[in-house]
Amino acid sequence: MATRLRTGFASISAPARGVLVIFADDGLRLGSAAEGLLKPAGDLFARAAAADGFKGKNGTALDIVAPRGLKASRLIVVGVGKASDLEDFVKLGGAVMGRIPKSATEATLVLDLPGGPIKPDEAADIAMGMELRAYAFDRYKTKRKEGEEPPPQRRLTFGVANVQGARKAWGDRAAVAAGTLLARDLVNEPPNVLYPEEFARRAAALRKLGVAVEVLDERAMKKLGMNALLGVGQGSRRDSRLVVMRWNGGKSGTAPVAFVGKGVCFDTGGISIKPAANMEDMKGDMAGAGCVVGLMHALAARKADVNAVGAIGLVENMPDGNAQRPGDIVTSMSGQTIEIINTDAEGRLVLADVLWYVKSRFKPKFIVDLATLTGAIVVSLGHEHAGLFSNDDRLSDRLAKAGAATGERVWRMPLGSEYDKLIDSKFADVKNTGGRFGGAITAAQFLQRFVDKTPWAHLDIAGTGFSSPQTDINRSWASGWGVRLLDRLVADHYER
Repeated sequence: MATRLRTGFASISAPARGVLVIFADDGLRLGSAAEGLLKPAGDLFARAAAADGFKGKNGTALDIVAPRGLKASRLIVVGVGKASDLEDFVKLGGAVMGRIPKSATEATLVLDLPGGPIKPDEAADIAMGMELRAYAFDRYKTKRKEGEEPPPQRRLTFGVANVQGARKAWGDRAAVAAGTLLARDLVNEPPNVLYPEEFARRAAALRKLGVAVEVLDERAMKKLGMNALLGVGQGSRRDSRLVVMRWNGGKSGTAPVAFVGKGVCFDTGGISIKPAANMEDMKGDMAGAGCVVGLMHALAARKADVNAVGAIGLVENMPDGNAQRPGDIVTSMSGQTIEIINTDAEGRLVLADVLWYVKSRFKPKFIVDLATLTGAIVVSLGHEHAGLFSNDDRLSDRLAKAGAATGERVWRMPLGSEYDKLIDSKFADVKNTGGRFGGAITAAQFLQRFVDKTPWAHLDIAGTGFSSPQTDINRSWASGWGVRLLDRLVADHYER
């Protein structure tokens, strides 16, 4: 069972309990409050720093066990380099969490720098970074090695100058952190546990936060003409689902912002079956849908002043005797016909119907879709950026700025009518893949046909949604990527 964190804020001069964490710059200067707390220890810090070669550089730490003169069981001094250059406090929080021993049940952080106390928003960011770093998906582990068992609960106390301000800021950050961890949980779940119906049930739990949730079954989708989505799932014994989540926190009648997620709960490739090596990773092919559910949780939990729609198409792509074949032609909800060239290019078929449904029913200000869509985007951008495709420069710019602010970075890729030639079909309006070259681009060109003139952005998160590099704020296979990015987009531009 994963460890739970209890986060609290107290006066910056409150007595330390358990592990004591303070910060030093690259001149080994401490904040005034930290200096006061270390007075009973005399010159312990200076002597230990000299003995260890600790210079206060960013990313380094000095660890002193059972420090003489202090009640704390352990003193950890975290280097921040030039304090004036410190910007990413979420990352700092994650780095600090990584330094606290897993066996520690209590830690006190003195949020004080040589230039003065850390601001309330920055303190809340540090707390969020620690929450994200502490996450572990271990619910299916029944045995552990000796010494690996973490405490069931860990208490973190943040010493701040403005207690009420920090608590208020933490309310919003806690909501976003919870949404991110929810997305991680969904992506990490095994596919025999999280199939379309179970995914829909978990999304429906958002009703407790005031989110209106509708679940459309196959009969309802058939009536709507969602044959592109249904075609993907027809080879599975698990029925497909469409989940529509609405948070109405803004002015009544105001057009919503909309988010669409690809939810392929497991992707074998269908008849165009994938190689066996690493196919187990395809339980994460619903990371886009996981992000949308996590985002809707965050918006509702912090009572965002916005009307928002989240829609996820949930399917399982399996190769039984009823499975869709290469060469099949399906009619999408939009009326456009699609020739199936490769059944492993299934995510765009799911998104096509969901995008059209959201565009037509809700007439949103914009739509952002997220999908682990193509291996081609990983070849292009690796695991550091998600691919961004958009028909709207303003939306694209706002996403890029939100990505820079949160560290969930995007890189804009081209769209153009020239690429349409690659997906022209001899037998239908469009075919579902354009071949090897420009694969991420032709996938986006395909999706663009299902949004008309609605401002739209497509985020290809195949390189960032799961199995991405470990960072200071994530040690999990699933990253929960996109929740913080899109929450920031909404908070900065679409709330009153």
